[in-house]
Amino acid sequence: MASTRLTAEARTQALAALEASVSPSAELDVLVIGGGVTGAGIALDAVTRGLSTAVVEAQDWAQGTSSRSSKLVHGGLRYLQMLDFELVHEALTERDLLLRDLAPHLVRPVPFLYPLEHRVWERAYVGAGIAMYDVLATLTPGRRPMPFHRHLSRNQMEAKFPDLAHDAAVGAVQYWDASVDDARLVATLIRTAASYGAHAASRTQVVSLTQGATGAVNGAVVVDLETGKEITVRARAVINATGVWTEDTEALAGSEGGLRVLASKGVHLIVPRERIRGHAGLILQTEKSVLFVIPWSRYWIIGTTDTPWSLDPTHPVATSTDIDYVLDHANAVLAHPLTREDVIGTYAGLRPLLQPGTKAGTSSAKVSREHTVASPTPGLTVVAGGKLTTYRIMAKDSVDFAIGQRAAALPSITHQIPLTGAVGLRAVQRQARTWGKRFGWSPPMLDHLLHRYGANVAEIVELCDADPSLAKPLEHASAYLRAEVHYAVSHEGALHLEDVLGHRTRLVYEVPDSGTAAAEEIAAVVGPLLGWDAADAEREIHAWQARIDAERQAAQEPDDEGAERTRLTTPDVAAMQPLRS
Repeated sequence: MASTRLTAEARTQALAALEASVSPSAELDVLVIGGGVTGAGIALDAVTRGLSTAVVEAQDWAQGTSSRSSKLVHGGLRYLQMLDFELVHEALTERDLLLRDLAPHLVRPVPFLYPLEHRVWERAYVGAGIAMYDVLATLTPGRRPMPFHRHLSRNQMEAKFPDLAHDAAVGAVQYWDASVDDARLVATLIRTAASYGAHAASRTQVVSLTQGATGAVNGAVVVDLETGKEITVRARAVINATGVWTEDTEALAGSEGGLRVLASKGVHLIVPRERIRGHAGLILQTEKSVLFVIPWSRYWIIGTTDTPWSLDPTHPVATSTDIDYVLDHANAVLAHPLTREDVIGTYAGLRPLLQPGTKAGTSSAKVSREHTVASPTPGLTVVAGGKLTTYRIMAKDSVDFAIGQRAAALPSITHQIPLTGAVGLRAVQRQARTWGKRFGWSPPMLDHLLHRYGANVAEIVELCDADPSLAKPLEHASAYLRAEVHYAVSHEGALHLEDVLGHRTRLVYEVPDSGTAAAEEIAAVVGPLLGWDAADAEREIHAWQARIDAERQAAQEPDDEGAERTRLTTPDVAAMQPLRS
């Protein structure tokens, strides 16, 4: 097995493998376009089947939808209302597999309250639905990682969530789902795929798809956005997993066929944990969507919205109208209403909603109500729709479709592949107390490290043993160690300051200043690892400050058009090339 370390050097080696693929002896079996959770899952699925695999992403890993979700790993209660038992069972099976075997360090159980407004009929109706939710989860063999639901009286509900307004509900049903740091899940999937030999290159954009004499897609032309170098890649199968960019990527093949995807914007607010007294999450029905109040790390995540999006998908932001909408709906059930001053961060993501039907000339396999795999032209496989929880099923279906009859001899085994950090977790949990004493880490800090890195905390300890200054918290972001920002570059593939602040840590919305005060110290840690001089570091710090300023100004705009104009006044650190066909 190769190293699980993602570094700038490993990226350079991956690009060299892409360049070498034009030789028939080095042609790739699978090229995956898109570094969100689906693309990362596809890369892991393909490489563990023994296929030579590469995955490229135009931005940082998970920079799109997969770092902007509700951070839930769940079955989807709303599908029970549609009587889609098969889909809920599939998602619950994946939830429990992640909790129990694949990523127990990243995915954690979370209790939720479903408040009830009516004593008799609603308790019976909701209780029956959530009971079915639990039953569907038990249909999969193996140890059940979640408690069963229970009914709560008003007094019991208020003990669980003291800040729920007294007149908001007469009681509740408590059930369990799970949460995850979505961007960390993606980075962990990419690292795991790389450990099995996948070539992974972020900041590498596909600008055209190549086709052979028969018209079949046989590779792509990519641009290394760090250097501007153009590279031709050859692959027997190309899989498009670009989410809200699906149709743009399909168009590079010059085909009339393909899947149709509609982007829908979802906004979330971040509120400090101490601002709302509660020991469980809330799930609330609104006139437009479901509103979650989710306990997450040291904060509450409150969202979401569901509004159509037809603008540039790269930088969606929360508008003033979005923020007011979420606050108004949360305040409708909270005893102590939230204000704008309570919101320390916001983020907006785009759901890639699969539209009914596919374009003419497309062969497809309808494999789920939520996602579809199709081939608009020979050699190109497209997957669209789905959700974070079922990424592994989407990946399996995509690779099965792409390799056709070979799938029978090379079946997916990702249900048996723990992600990096999962193996040896229990032993490391026992060792952690000793490390805590050695470095002066508090129990909350140890829990933070184990949740983020699992058994790979041992690698953090190695860094701190080699340089004790790394064992200290950041001066202006004390929830994170200096070693963690070092690790973001030395093991997790961060190339820019924004990669560290936005995705390896979540300082972009975890502190009121979005990490700007910590930026200089972080740059001092990661700069030497990335070969920065003083001018490079200053440029990275300035770029981050400019991005945060633009996003804050955009959040004051009332609509998406005004917010987008404001946000796009700041260029990306690695400028994306215009797509060409």
